[in-house]
Amino acid sequence: MDFINLIAIVLAALSAMVVGFVWYNPKVFGTAWMKAAGMTDEQLKTGNMFKIFGFALLFAFMLATMLPAIVVHQTGIYSLAQGELGKLPEYDAFVNVYGDAFRTFKHGVFHGVFAGIFIALPILGTNALFEHKSAKYIFINAGYWIVTLGIMGGILCGWK
Repeated sequence: MDFINLIAIVLAALSAMVVGFVWYNPKVFGTAWMKAAGMTDEQLKTGNMFKIFGFALLFAFMLATMLPAIVVHQTGIYSLAQGELGKLPEYDAFVNVYGDAFRTFKHGVFHGVFAGIFIALPILGTNALFEHKSAKYIFINAGYWIVTLGIMGGILCGWK
C-alpha cells in the first residue's frame, strides 16, 4: 500500500455513503427512483437498515480497495515490482521519477467517471433490462455510480 493508505480507502468508502444520502434523497432522485423501482415508503421501512447500510459500506470499502488499480497509474508498477520476486531495485528509481505523475483529484475523477460509464453502467443496465426496469431506473442508479466512482477515484488518486 505504498500509494494509497487506509485513510484514503476509508474516506473513499464513506464518500459512497454520503453521495447516496444526497442522490437518493426524495428531493433529488429518491422519489423518482422509488417510482422506477416499484418501491413504496412502506416497503423501504420494512428493511433491516443495519444490514443494508452495513453491507453497503462493506461493498463500498471493497470497491475502494480495488479502484486504485484503475485510477492510480503507479499501482501497475507497484504490483509488478512487489510480486513474488520481492522488491526490485528499479522500483525505487521509477517511483523517484514518476511517483506523483498524474496523482491529482481531477485525474482520479476522470478515471473514476470512466469506470462508472464503462463498468457500472453496463452491469447495472444489463441487470435492469432483464428485470424489465425502465431507462429512468437505469440512469438514476448508473448516475449514482458514475458520480460516486468519480469522487472515490478523486480521493484515491489525489491522496498522497
